[in-house]
Amino acid sequence: MRLEDVRDVKLDWRGSMMPPATPDPDDPPVRWHRCFSWAETAIAWILLIVPALLSALSDQTAEHRNTTLLLAAGAAVWLGLLTVTLRGKLRDHPLAAVAMFAGIATFGSILQYRDAYFLIFMVYGFFAAMRMRPMLVSFLGVGITSLLINTMTLGGPIHALSVSPGIWGTVVIVQTVAIGGGGALFAAVGKQSQERKRALEQLAAAEAENRGLQRQLLTQAREAGVLDERQRLSQEIHDTLAQGFTGIITQLEAAAQARDDTSEWERHLAAATQLARENLTEARRSVAALHPEPLEAATLPEALAEVTRLWSERTSVPAEFSATGNAVPLHPELEATLLRITQEALSNVARHAHASRVGITLSYMGDEVTLDARDDGVGFDPADPPPPPSPEGGHGLPGMRRRAERLAGTLHVEAEPGGGTAISVRLPAVPAATLDPTEGAS
Repeated sequence: MRLEDVRDVKLDWRGSMMPPATPDPDDPPVRWHRCFSWAETAIAWILLIVPALLSALSDQTAEHRNTTLLLAAGAAVWLGLLTVTLRGKLRDHPLAAVAMFAGIATFGSILQYRDAYFLIFMVYGFFAAMRMRPMLVSFLGVGITSLLINTMTLGGPIHALSVSPGIWGTVVIVQTVAIGGGGALFAAVGKQSQERKRALEQLAAAEAENRGLQRQLLTQAREAGVLDERQRLSQEIHDTLAQGFTGIITQLEAAAQARDDTSEWERHLAAATQLARENLTEARRSVAALHPEPLEAATLPEALAEVTRLWSERTSVPAEFSATGNAVPLHPELEATLLRITQEALSNVARHAHASRVGITLSYMGDEVTLDARDDGVGFDPADPPPPPSPEGGHGLPGMRRRAERLAGTLHVEAEPGGGTAISVRLPAVPAATLDPTEGAS
């Protein structure tokens, strides 16, 4: 899933003004829906039981009271059939909602006509009306309930409207707009809450997928890096150590043939000793290149600052390092790559640039990290870059570009003869938190 797949939240005004008792199977379960369903069912029974008790205790004839209670029992059977027996999708079916409202309106209006206490039960008609859909039907149900609840105790809608049509018409219209509008707003808020929850879950899933892709990318980069290091070491051993050992053997063989000439013997032995020392230095340099030692006890900005300082002391070229943005720990593969690119960039400056000043800048920019290396040296023509690296080591610009591209980054070079060189590397700022627990042991 991609982040752009998450759509804007839109409300469907064709639906019911009430949230369904049970969320759609495709939607994540929402706790407040179940609570609302239970509360609505409880309210329906309370609104029926309370007026029934009041009617039973009222001062009426036994025949009138018994008939009223019998009708109340019929309303209870109808209510139980549609609120207790029907569950889930059946209860939310449009026909079930219409049947519920029809039963409530019929039993409620008759009961209210016989006993004003059952006006309390008629209030549930608003709840039943707001379950119907489409919304136009819901508003119609609210209007019918308002008309009945306001006129049944006065002899019914026809009698009340014939006596005072302006008053009762206004009351019904205002009540319908107020209750219907409130129900519509409630439905909109509920639907928006569902859509927002779904959007957040989609974003969380997309973020988890992105983290997985980042881990996969870094794993592939590590594997490619291992192969690259093997090739580099193979070439370096061939170009330096193997040639050095060949020279040592040659000098020792020459010394053995010159045993009678002391001065010649000593010269060949001294040359062999010097070659052995140079080979030892090369071996130590190759071993040091296998692991970014400066990152073992320092953060990336501290390590780059120290590398820049030591390079400046060694080459006597003024060099400055600066870091911008909020420095956060990055994935070890990223930090090692940025360190190696910095070392290679400085090495290129020492070999080719003849610069009088160098600047290194590390910038943390949210989801990206950039490294900029600038010098005021002789520059070069981008169409004719410096020659391939010598046996002394290094990968040059192609090597730096390969390192960046392995981590889904880019390397951009700006240079001109006599105008210096600027190298800019952009990498995704994958946080250290994406490192798998198993990776730390490797």
